[in-house]
Amino acid sequence: MQLDNRGLEPPTPMMRTLKALEKLNKGDTLTIINDRRPMFLYEQLDELGYKHTTEPHPDGGFQIEITK
Repeated sequence: MQLDNRGLEPPTPMMRTLKALEKLNKGDTLTIINDRRPMFLYEQLDELGYKHTTEPHPDGGFQIEITK
């Protein structure tokens, strides 16, 4: 599943991401694209036990892969 959060003002990207993660099954991956590094989201993901990696996105911003 992929979610493009570019062009959205905080906290909308984080809220959309957390809502999408609720729909995933264990072991599934959500890929999000954000304009900037989601520092507050990282804290939430760590607390909830999600694994995540971040890489620069070719079109700008960052691509974050989150595994439930």
